[in-house]
Amino acid sequence: MIVPQYWAEARLQHRDQRRQATVRRFGWSDDSQADAQANAEARAQEALARLVAGETLPRRERKVAYDGAPGVPIREEIVSRHGDTIITRNSYGARCLNTPNVLFADIDFEDKPPRRLTLSITALLVLAAAALGWILHSPGYGIGFAVLALVLGYGLGRVVNNLRLPATGGLERIARRRIAGFLEEHPDWHLRLYRTPSGLRALAMHRTFDPEEPAVAACFAALGVDPHYARLCLTQHCFRARVSPKPWRISIPEGIRLRPEVWPVSPERLPERNRWIEAYEEAAGNYASCRFIEGVGSKAVAPEAQAVQRLHDELCQATGASPLA
Repeated sequence: MIVPQYWAEARLQHRDQRRQATVRRFGWSDDSQADAQANAEARAQEALARLVAGETLPRRERKVAYDGAPGVPIREEIVSRHGDTIITRNSYGARCLNTPNVLFADIDFEDKPPRRLTLSITALLVLAAAALGWILHSPGYGIGFAVLALVLGYGLGRVVNNLRLPATGGLERIARRRIAGFLEEHPDWHLRLYRTPSGLRALAMHRTFDPEEPAVAACFAALGVDPHYARLCLTQHCFRARVSPKPWRISIPEGIRLRPEVWPVSPERLPERNRWIEAYEEAAGNYASCRFIEGVGSKAVAPEAQAVQRLHDELCQATGASPLA
């Protein structure tokens, strides 16, 4: 995991009798702006040489806070460092904990109907439409009803799914059953469970993990972790957890104003940004980002995981009575 302090960009151009090629590459460093610029120029030189040699490469890397391009680290303001754990401020102003080896898994309570259910309902509707068209001896009606069935399939899938959820215990109970099933197959695992505003968070306590381990992918798949988060863990080589409220959940909708400039922002924007952060942090102190529920599985505890857990719980206000946001 790399979360750099300094950022730079280099632009190089190659021109010959046949064509002109221009590449831009970012550079970064924890030591100095000069080192970041040197890194940018070295990366641009390498990319240009590969491009001139005939390799197909992106000419420019996207400037985004997180997962901007393969090999480009997290581009967020560093708020504090705690050993290998780094607290950053994300694109909408909330603080995030980034750790290279302590596994976090957020499980959102997804109310979208399962794809299999939606496809089954849509297929039945299309078959019914075809049958109706045959009965009416009108292919046009059949085609029209089939198109309507395709449009209605997802909506009906949601209705059926919402009707069946109470019978299965609701979204939280479904998630807890997945966790229990995973722990039955992995009795050596120790998970601390937290309630978040939109789901559950699991923190593995029994050992540390490399994000590229097969065990991590298996855990994420079994628990139903968001595929986008699972992919980011691989590309950024870290695990991540939000530890302060989302601004719009605490009546600060202006959080979106932080988005136009990805970190580092231009100097003229810093005063406005700092004023917003001061107001946000004052309001955020009244809310928790998650609430501890219980520890499940084994009792094993790795010292590295325990250190991150204590920091996480303190920043999230996980053991207090503040409302979730």
